[in-house]
Amino acid sequence: MTSHTVSLTIADPGDLPHFKRELQEAFALAVIDEYGELPDGPIPSDEDLDHSIDAPGAVALRILSDGKTVGGAVVTINEESRHNTLDLFFLKVGEHGHGLGHKAWLAIEARYPQTLTWRTHTPYFEKRNIHFYVNKCRFKIIAFFNAKHPDPHHPGPSDLPDDEGFLFEKVMR
Repeated sequence: MTSHTVSLTIADPGDLPHFKRELQEAFALAVIDEYGELPDGPIPSDEDLDHSIDAPGAVALRILSDGKTVGGAVVTINEESRHNTLDLFFLKVGEHGHGLGHKAWLAIEARYPQTLTWRTHTPYFEKRNIHFYVNKCRFKIIAFFNAKHPDPHHPGPSDLPDDEGFLFEKVMR
């Protein structure tokens, strides 16, 4: 495996439409693999992405490998509590399998060294993500959301056919 230098930069506001399209393309692959087709419209929806990117404390980051854009992330940073969230994380189509995701996650951790905990979530069917967060990044599963135990932070209907998913947490200290 070739060693790539991974770095982060704050996404340029003019790049956000491209950022969102790349994220939706990356997420679409997993949805199509699981369900055979996409529900109506992109996943996540443009409205959900705008909500995440524009949220208080949110930072949209571009992931670069040797200076080339390979993905992105949206984190929400709470300077006061230092309990932060990884809201969205993706590698562009064709960039998986080179260790870039793990290097990008380590770069995010290094960018926010005062973080006490990180939280993130992923759909139940996304085995690749579950493996990544648990086995590579050392998150712990702290909740399983389903019809009998809905996610209190996402009470409305999901863009996906089912609402099952995991909540992960990584304690930094």
